[in-house]
Amino acid sequence: MTAAELKEKIRSLIPQVYSNKQKAENAAVEYDELTKFPELKAVIIDLLTSDFDSFLSSIDWVAPRPTTFRINLKNDQNFYLIWSTRSWIAQVEGKKYYLLNLPEEQRAAEAIARILKYGAKENIDENQPIENPSAPEEFPLEPELPEETSLEA
Repeated sequence: MTAAELKEKIRSLIPQVYSNKQKAENAAVEYDELTKFPELKAVIIDLLTSDFDSFLSSIDWVAPRPTTFRINLKNDQNFYLIWSTRSWIAQVEGKKYYLLNLPEEQRAAEAIARILKYGAKENIDENQPIENPSAPEEFPLEPELPEETSLEA
């Protein structure tokens, strides 16, 4: 690769980098917590990329000490980001990932991707009867009680 090719490649990459950064800035305005806590925005971008707005429903500040945020996803799942003195801690489905270490950050991103795959919760109507399609006809869901017989001698 010559110097001219390298310069041309860098010129083509610069607009892409700035467009991703600008997209993240525009999406962050929607969430108050991201404007109040810029470190939180950096962590969310690390975990969810600059397209985080496609996946987030809301961000709740749930505790002042240690500073804890609930990240609500659009599929009604959530995870927590906790600020400690050294680093951020992501708590996904009860498991804690210390984001100071790159392997744990990658595992946290994989765990978030896993809960994003779950999809939205189904709404179950409580008034609708439950049907068991796997029950055979010969074994009904409700057992038949034997008729009472009288013992006359």
